Amino acid sequence: MLTISELLYLRGLDAATRTKLVRHQDRRFDLWELRRLGHLELYQSFQSRPVFDCDYIVSFIGLDNRRARLLGVYRVLGRIPAIQKQLAPEHAHLGPANPGGHYYELERQPAFDDLADRVVIDWGTGALAWHQWLNPKEVLEVLPSGYVREFPGYLDFVLPFEDLRIILRNPEPNREWHRALSSVAGVYLITDTSDGRQYVGSAYGARGILGRWQTYVESGHGGNAQLAALLAADPDHAKHFQFTILRTLPTTLTMREVIEYEQLYKNKLGSRAFGLNLN
Repeated sequence: MLTISELLYLRGLDAATRTKLVRHQDRRFDLWELRRLGHLELYQSFQSRPVFDCDYIVSFIGLDNRRARLLGVYRVLGRIPAIQKQLAPEHAHLGPANPGGHYYELERQPAFDDLADRVVIDWGTGALAWHQWLNPKEVLEVLPSGYVREFPGYLDFVLPFEDLRIILRNPEPNREWHRALSSVAGVYLITDTSDGRQYVGSAYGARGILGRWQTYVESGHGGNAQLAALLAADPDHAKHFQFTILRTLPTTLTMREVIEYEQLYKNKLGSRAFGLNLN
């Protein structure tokens, strides 16, 4: 059995350092969204109590069944009163609820970055003890490079564009996504998270939803006029798109039959009058 402490020591962490394991799980925030936006490190730097008075922290995001997935290893450079840390207005919600809290200056350790998002450990029965001194927790798996996450079911995910890009460009570690998305036709929804506008589209043919979404990864807009206009004004605008499935359909349906379902969802969501659909 390989443990997280053994793995970290093998990768160069000094066993003499004071190191803590941290498992983030917070009902107030979508931690995966914070990570996608690049805000998770700022979020974890604020603490109501001086819990990071150590040399290093090893950060994880909590998963189900007591599991936790590695985010990174950080050196603790110091702490100051939280009120001394200046925050941009859009980041104010990430500060501590407790005005007497602390801000930790954390330095990410690049020597461990290739393990980020890949190492999954068993946190054990003490799930409420979200910060613990480094101890030999079991490494359950080391996921292959390019893996994003488990396929949760057709109607149970919202996928940021960057995650979709990684999934489609790394078919082997994400083979469940490829198998599932290529086996169904359907109606899908793209939301522009910068303003909330929505685009309803449909996928049909032999490669199903996978084949249709591949065109978005290749172009950013999938040939849709309104989305193309957004990218013409801002070439990086696709980073604001998120994808989900509204309804799956058999791949044996004709194009006309699938488009009839697409029109139904355009009417339900008002995506012509208030969204990004033109037709």
